[in-house]
Amino acid sequence: MATRPIKVLIAKPGLDGHDRGAKVLARGLRDEGFEVVYTGLRQSPEMIATAALQEDVDVVGLSILSGAHMTLLPKICRLLREQGLDDVLVTAGGIIPDDDIPALKEAGIAAVFGPGTTIAEVADFLRANVRSRD
Repeated sequence: MATRPIKVLIAKPGLDGHDRGAKVLARGLRDEGFEVVYTGLRQSPEMIATAALQEDVDVVGLSILSGAHMTLLPKICRLLREQGLDDVLVTAGGIIPDDDIPALKEAGIAAVFGPGTTIAEVADFLRANVRSRD
């Protein structure tokens, strides 16, 4: 029996209006064989957690450039846990200072991908870290 593709939700939390990177990642992961859902711009933490639950995703990828990552990303992780989505891998990408990464990992972010990260690097990380739910 074939295993289903890893399902990834790409979300843009907060008021950040720049989504080129998120769209490039979504297309690149699709081309790598992932199933990708893109939520669009200006998503609240509650909207992202609800979409993750409704779409039954394996991964939530959060793209943020606005500087609000220390507020929004931990809140999204908390909401996912509250909805019983403890098995969902949460990653982040965008402009996030290195000094903030340890606190984000403590909050539940599995990895932070900065500028220059390749699609292949993200895909390899997801394949190595997503728990099979077949």
